Amino acid sequence: MIKVHHLENSRSQRILWLLEELNLEYEIIEYKRDPETASGPESLKKIHPLGKSPVITDGDLIVAESGAIIEYLLDRYDTEKRLRPTEGQALLDYRYWLHFAEGSFMPLLVMKLVMMKMSQGPMPFFIKPIAKVLSNKIQEKFILPRIGPQLAFIEKTLGEHTWILGKELSAADIQMSFPLQASSTRMDLTKFPNINRFITQVEANPAYQKAVSRGGTFTTL
Repeated sequence: MIKVHHLENSRSQRILWLLEELNLEYEIIEYKRDPETASGPESLKKIHPLGKSPVITDGDLIVAESGAIIEYLLDRYDTEKRLRPTEGQALLDYRYWLHFAEGSFMPLLVMKLVMMKMSQGPMPFFIKPIAKVLSNKIQEKFILPRIGPQLAFIEKTLGEHTWILGKELSAADIQMSFPLQASSTRMDLTKFPNINRFITQVEANPAYQKAVSRGGTFTTL
């Protein structure tokens, strides 16, 4: 049976969603974050040296990284080819969004989160104003000018389609779900109605709701 090594409040939630979409049996092995560092525990490093999530085991196989896990599960179990195009521009678009989510979009969201925590975290009172100014400047000059065009591109795409690739759900939507949910907690998305509609659509999906009921509610880190 497939085992999902599931770190709380992590990107492994979308792997649970994919498994539910594929109607596969799986077991969840839960891990808690360190309350101070938010890192995964040492026990997770016994599965994969980096101690990060998601990681799955399928028999003797160990697969890490969201995109690699998604591709592995589709290659082996999506026999109806329902969640991934098989040829042409649609397949290229699918691959683009699969890699865009973690390669371009998520790193900026992580940087923004770090800057937010830097200005809000405990520190000597005389340093706090400096940290806040520095954080705001980095976000203003570097992070937001890069996130803005990405959000606009996603908004335009979702204005043309029900889901990322078209009328039907694909694994690209599952991969993109976490960064878009994360963006909704880190910035004002009122100017992006299609992104908000997508997030609502994701969270209303029956298989997604089953994944949350099994993996537990979560916040996007």
